[in-house]
Amino acid sequence: MEIRPTTDQDREVFVDTILAAFGRLRESPAEGAGLLWSAYEMDRNLLAVAADGRPVGTAGAYSFELTLPGGALVPVTGVTGVCVLPSHRRQGVLSAMMRHQLAALRARGEFLSVLLASEALIYGRFGYGPATYTRRLTVPRHRAALARPRARAGADAPATGSVEVLRRAECGGILEEVYDRYRRAQPGALSRPHRWWALGAGQPPVSPAPRYVAVHRDAEGVPDGYASYSLGESDTLTVDETIAIDDAVSSALARFVLVHDLVDQVVFKHFPPDHPLRWQLADFNASQLSGDTDWLWVRLLDVPGALTARGWFTDGELVLDVDDPFLGERDRYLLTVRNGKADCVPTEREPDLSLDVRDLGSVYLGGTAPSTLVRAGHIRAHRPGAPALADALFRAERSPHCLQWF
Repeated sequence: MEIRPTTDQDREVFVDTILAAFGRLRESPAEGAGLLWSAYEMDRNLLAVAADGRPVGTAGAYSFELTLPGGALVPVTGVTGVCVLPSHRRQGVLSAMMRHQLAALRARGEFLSVLLASEALIYGRFGYGPATYTRRLTVPRHRAALARPRARAGADAPATGSVEVLRRAECGGILEEVYDRYRRAQPGALSRPHRWWALGAGQPPVSPAPRYVAVHRDAEGVPDGYASYSLGESDTLTVDETIAIDDAVSSALARFVLVHDLVDQVVFKHFPPDHPLRWQLADFNASQLSGDTDWLWVRLLDVPGALTARGWFTDGELVLDVDDPFLGERDRYLLTVRNGKADCVPTEREPDLSLDVRDLGSVYLGGTAPSTLVRAGHIRAHRPGAPALADALFRAERSPHCLQWF
């Protein structure tokens, strides 16, 4: 078997191999989904070819920026299109492609890669750990009243800004601009390159599927938030995503969709773990959470490079014994944090925590508490205070959240 990089001439073969691996036939995109493969970067993809020349597996890579805790924007590879034909599974093809890809990413000088896992059991063994989470929130229209905001300094805060309803085809540039402002301040968010918007590669509102968009503008008329939505069966208004520069804009957009006429319920598809909307409802029990799931998985390729790139919000030091069984590596690092910056160097000191690289990926963005993984038996603590210190060190300024689908 040979694993080789692809070129533009391989695009059709690459796509057909993916479709065959998943048992799907080539057809028009489903309503609401753009042609994802139109954004493939063919100079970054891999094709596994059997001895007889037939393609049997694929592994793709997108170029993104990831926002880290503390606001750093770093290049990151989004792994995608990973599959093996049913006839060649459990023969080492997948492991060979993943090992080849990780080596190529390291050669590019990258210290992180990310993916969306179709099956949670697959990618942990390659060193990826779930790092951001998402869920749905459903609010019945007849119970959607928001509580009256508390007075500030003796009076209600004055309402500012306005909401305008546009069609998706009318506001592509606005969506791209507002999303880019948002993702630069949101830990765990990925960039959406211009070519994705131009090609409509992705799910709404990136794709040009018909949608209404509630665009929020500030007092000067500058767009600072939007909610992409559609009204479907059973009089359900579904919000694809809500993007807001701050909580006030988020509240204004939530209020807008929750009072929509001729609607029985409102469903927010991607609801962040720490979103305040449930607390803003007059009836706290009115909403229902469902579909709690992992989203972005993170893999560290260079532990010192990754740990020194993000921001930190507590001083302290930890010795981390990090095992990377897939790559056959095990190293011990002294992590020292002072004034928001980290230093990470090899050490022979006794470890405070022993962990797999996949668990380091899970805690890296601050969305999973190290103490939770200690209690789950994933991380081993060698002294009583280590889990609490790790929780304080690895926390982020806000819960990480990712909306980009790839």
